[in-house]
Amino acid sequence: MDIETTGKSLKCIIVTPERAVLDQTVDFVAVPMVDGELGVLPSRAPLIGRLGYGELRTQDGKNIQRFYIDGGFVQIRSDVVTVLTPKAIPAEQIKLAAAEEALKAAQGIAGTPEAQEAQSKSQQRARAQIRIASKTPAE
Repeated sequence: MDIETTGKSLKCIIVTPERAVLDQTVDFVAVPMVDGELGVLPSRAPLIGRLGYGELRTQDGKNIQRFYIDGGFVQIRSDVVTVLTPKAIPAEQIKLAAAEEALKAAQGIAGTPEAQEAQSKSQQRARAQIRIASKTPAE
C-alpha cells in the first residue's frame, strides 16, 4: 500500500501500563477499532474511540511497523494518534505456536454466560495474534 505524502506527518504514541511502546513520527496509522479498522492520515478530524483486538500499523515512507493491540482507547487530535492499551506486542515478537495453543485452550465448553464471554474474548485475542504472526516473516 502506497500512501501519498502530503508533506505533513502524524505522531503515533502507544502507551501500556508498563511503558511507552512507541513514540514516533509517521505518515499513516491504521488502528483496530471494535467495529473495524480505521486509517488515519495527517489533518484528520479529532476522534476518541474504543479499540478492539488486532493489528496496529504505522507507515513512514516504505517502512511499515506492526503491533498486536489488546483493546483500549485511541485519541486523535492535532495530528497526534495516542493509543492507550493494556498490551502492545511488536508483530515480530508474537509467538505463533503460543497463540495457536491459546486458541485451542479457549475452545472448550463454557458453563456460564460469564465464562462464555471470557472464552469469546480469549478466542478473539488468539485469532488476532495468529493473523498478525502469520503475516510476519520468520526470523
